[in-house]
Amino acid sequence: MQHLIDLDDFNVDFWNGIIKLAIKIEKNPSKYYDTAKGKVMSTLFYEPSTRTQMSFQTAMQLLGGRIIGFDNPSTTSVAKGESFTDTIKVVSGYSDILVIRNPLEGSAKAAAAYSECPVINAGDGGHLHPTQTLTDLVTLSKEKGTLENMTIGLCGDLKNGRTVHSLIKAMCRFKGNKFVLISTPELAVPTYIKDYMHANNCEFEEVSSLVEAIPKLDVLYMTRIQKERFKSEEEYLSQKDVYVLDKEKMANAKHDMIVLHPLPRVDEITREVDDDHRAVYFKQAQYGVYARMALILTLLDNKKPFDLFKSKQNFVQKCTNEKCITTHETYLENYFTEQGDMLVCEYCEGRKLI
Repeated sequence: MQHLIDLDDFNVDFWNGIIKLAIKIEKNPSKYYDTAKGKVMSTLFYEPSTRTQMSFQTAMQLLGGRIIGFDNPSTTSVAKGESFTDTIKVVSGYSDILVIRNPLEGSAKAAAAYSECPVINAGDGGHLHPTQTLTDLVTLSKEKGTLENMTIGLCGDLKNGRTVHSLIKAMCRFKGNKFVLISTPELAVPTYIKDYMHANNCEFEEVSSLVEAIPKLDVLYMTRIQKERFKSEEEYLSQKDVYVLDKEKMANAKHDMIVLHPLPRVDEITREVDDDHRAVYFKQAQYGVYARMALILTLLDNKKPFDLFKSKQNFVQKCTNEKCITTHETYLENYFTEQGDMLVCEYCEGRKLI
């Protein structure tokens, strides 16, 4: 069986297949009603969610399937001390497909290692969010007509923004794309994402001014400053209102630039921008239903073997990332790949010197 932990686990042909199917579903959704009749999807949400959780539930219901799961672990056996992997083993035994969101990085991969059914990563901490990226790819395909040769600005919390990390990794795989990374130094893109761009010869620049960057962009991907990822209120407040997209800034953008946002927004996009034809973030949320319908059907039908870990060697060393699933579920086997003089954790992509 196959899992969707990181889009990078698949080739571009796989992504294009899902994008094309999503667009077909969007044009004629009734044709796909009952295509997953009799199937059960479990949604295990250890973190709050509106769009991701509800779009998965809507997608499965439109496909004719059923849904089980939780969105508050305090009402489950997790609150009694049940281990993460025991929960996965039990719930996956009830399910044909499992969707998980968890604040610990690498949690989806850990779930896949113990699951009895395909696992979909619906967000693992500040690490990755591949189904949002599929949504973004469908949106770009529909609204821009291409996934190539664009200048893409990403603005806000680029350090903790898992949607940003996933989108960069995906768009590096299409030719001619360039990135403008707009953030404060404190919220810059992590080193492993920069290393990925370098390795894929993907051009990027880091800037601090949205005003100066916006005229050259084909796509602007706004993100909120994620309060839940900060260690203190003071640290959050120091970053909170640095970037705000308003009507004045939009006046300096290209007439065909589009604005995306994974939502929820707080105050980083003013309400007046909603009326601009270039603001497509609400349409983007709707495309998410079709993207997830296509993904569910693809994984239910795909029985190919899946190599979960690149390294077959179990390491004694522990990951040093305090947000990694292995630092909390300490019984998990540790896997690393070697990159030069570094060991890279296969769960969270955290790095440590050999």
